[in-house]
Amino acid sequence: MKTKHIQIVLKALLALVLCFNLTSCVEQLNSTKGNANSTEEAGEKIESELDLTGKKIGYCTPSLNAPYYQALLQSVKSTTEANGMIFLSADGQNDITKQVAAVEDLITKGIDALLLNPIDPDALVGVTKVAKAAGVPVFIIDSSINPSAEFVTTIQSNNLANGELAGAWLAKKFGNKKMNIALLSGNAGNPVGKTRKQGLLQGITEEQLRSLGYIDLDIKAQAYTNWSYAGGLKAMEDILVAHPDINVVITESDVCVLGAIKAIAQAGKTDDILIVAGADGQKEAIKYIMDTDFYGCTAMNSPKLIGKNAVHYAIQYLNGKRDFSKKSYTPPVLITKENAAKYYNPNALF
Repeated sequence: MKTKHIQIVLKALLALVLCFNLTSCVEQLNSTKGNANSTEEAGEKIESELDLTGKKIGYCTPSLNAPYYQALLQSVKSTTEANGMIFLSADGQNDITKQVAAVEDLITKGIDALLLNPIDPDALVGVTKVAKAAGVPVFIIDSSINPSAEFVTTIQSNNLANGELAGAWLAKKFGNKKMNIALLSGNAGNPVGKTRKQGLLQGITEEQLRSLGYIDLDIKAQAYTNWSYAGGLKAMEDILVAHPDINVVITESDVCVLGAIKAIAQAGKTDDILIVAGADGQKEAIKYIMDTDFYGCTAMNSPKLIGKNAVHYAIQYLNGKRDFSKKSYTPPVLITKENAAKYYNPNALF
């Protein structure tokens, strides 16, 4: 009887410990917000001379309120755990102060490497110096950070090259036909958005110079969408009122324009406007490309590949590698009607 009583007490204590751990600001996650589940592939085992068992990889996301961020977190998690390491995650909740605090919390957990997707390129510089002082290497993923920060490398898609591919495709599509362009951006000053925009404009102008011998680039309006469906909808409604002659929408991200499609449809202009995205390869966008003629192309920004590569580089660092380039890119890929089916996965998170 005494043994049974002891077992009951131990089980109760264990339950309390589990409850405490689950309410922690930084968690070892078994699943991600937004129903990350078995539809995603298992993580890839990466060669390592060092025994990785028990090593801790910390990842801080700017937010989990978007399928892209959920898919990126899932990729980091699955690759980390496939290599016998412990995954710790913190959510910046789209707030700079909260993300700084979340990173500091991760560092106090004794992580061996930090993967950071910064909300702001300047505000997170200080916390990278805190990480270095604690002996924690920092890997910037998906976004960018001020070069004064302490970090090993940045892992992201090739935003400039992707934008150039999409812009060149658009210029070829229109030839010498007049383009009245609306530009939908994420938010002002975002370094990734600026690079994607630069790529789009370079792609358009370079192709026009090659094929036409002159540049005809007429951007009627730019609007910021805050990287959201609702923001894209509102921006497009306003643009169509002010500029009813718009026949092209270019955008820094699929998410910026997916809401805009509703405004275009409500205005009866799906046959009059062509959409071109400089990134991301979101599954909803790929489906539009497959099924319609108004969504021309997008470019691949794979959260799965970025997450896997980030963990790969962290493992290389733990094994003693130090000669990293400051920029590490995934290959640029243009997605059009001709190859969209190859990249479409209806069960993917993103």
